[in-house]
Formats: sequence, structure tokens, C-alpha cells
Amino acid sequence: MRKRVFEIIEVANENDSISSLYDGFMLVTIIISIVPLCFKSQSAGFLYIDRITAMIFILDYFLRWMTADLKLKKYKSRAFLMYPFTPMAIIDLFSILPSITILNPGFRLLKLFRLVRTFRIFKFIRYSKSIRVILNVLKKEKDVLLAVGYLALGYIVVAGLIMFQVEPDSFDSLFDAIYWSTTALTTVGYGDIYPVTVFGKLVSMISSIVGIAVVALPAGVITGGYIDEIKKSRED
Repeated sequence: MRKRVFEIIEVANENDSISSLYDGFMLVTIIISIVPLCFKSQSAGFLYIDRITAMIFILDYFLRWMTADLKLKKYKSRAFLMYPFTPMAIIDLFSILPSITILNPGFRLLKLFRLVRTFRIFKFIRYSKSIRVILNVLKKEKDVLLAVGYLALGYIVVAGLIMFQVEPDSFDSLFDAIYWSTTALTTVGYGDIYPVTVFGKLVSMISSIVGIAVVALPAGVITGGYIDEIKKSRED
């Protein structure tokens, strides 16, 4: 019985229609639970939404805890103790805690946890196959992405330092210069801070051109890895 429950609540296999329905149901529940966060005022309807979705999340949490030994096999009997400390279990818990104030008025101090209701968004990671594929790509390509990140960070600091020296009248502090170099590197360019000298404008032009190349590098790596993951899943 517990094994079948585990198969249903975990990521669905292609041939397991019940598990696929469960995943779809949970995705819809997550979306509905986020709806009240889109409005400043909270109506009675939003209150009922929070109560019902909280009940579903609590049930899902305890089902996963009940079958923790089947997921965390390497811990054996300790799996039930280890499960609450796993990343997804922590996200589940933080998505449930804010609603405890609704289920039991005695937990008034936990109203502070309403701020973390947005953690429910992260529950998409468990049920969305596309997100899991992207996470696998990020994990496999982390060395390349880290190298690009270091390159971008280094260029931002260097460009900021150069601009701070050549445009002392336009930038009041080094932070302003680094803020400008960040927006220039990402080709956003808000226009609130900008160079006025010829040399400063030249540095700005070079920074924008380099920014296009640096921003394109991780996009290409992730796209290539995503295509490889899709091909691999189809072959399997």
C-alpha cells in the first residue's frame, strides 16, 4: 500500500495515469493557492482557497513523510528523521506554515510566516518536468556557467572602476559606477546614470558590446544542454 502511494505522489512515469493525474492536480492546486497573493485585499473566497489548498499541502506533506524510507533508501530507518531536512521538504513546510494561523487561531505568532507563502511557487520544481530538465542542465553545465559568471563579475568590477575614474562628475560613488556597469553589461541601460565625456561614452559602448557576448554565452550553454536532455529522454 505504501509503495503504491509513493509511486503516485512521486514523479509520474509515462504509463502511470493516476500519478500523472496527481501531478496535474497538485500543479493546479499550487496555481490556485498563489491567486490570493496577487491581490492586496483578502476576501472570504481567498480565505477558503487558502484553507482548502493548505489542507491538500498538509496531506501531501504527510504522505511524503510516511513514505520517506522508500525515497531515501540509503538512510534506511533514519529516513523518517532525515526527510524534514531535505530541500523540497523544507519548501513544503514553509508553504504550509503560513496557513496554520487559519487552521488554528492559537498560532497567531506564525502570521509572520505569511510572508513566505511565495514558497509555494517553488513546489513547481517537483511537479514540472520542464523545470526538472532545466535543473539537470544547470547541474551538468555548472562549471561552464560558473566560469561565465566569474567573467561577467570581473568585467563589471573592472568597467565600474574605469568609469569611476574617467567620469568622477557623473558617478558619486564606486557603487554607482558598478551599478551602471551592471546595467550596461546586461544591455538594460536605465539611463538614470550615464557618462558624458567622450572617453566615458567609448567605455560604455565597449561595455555594451561585451555585454551582448557575455549574456549570450550562458543562454547558448543552457539551450544546448536542454536540447541534449530532451534527446536523451526520448531515447530512454
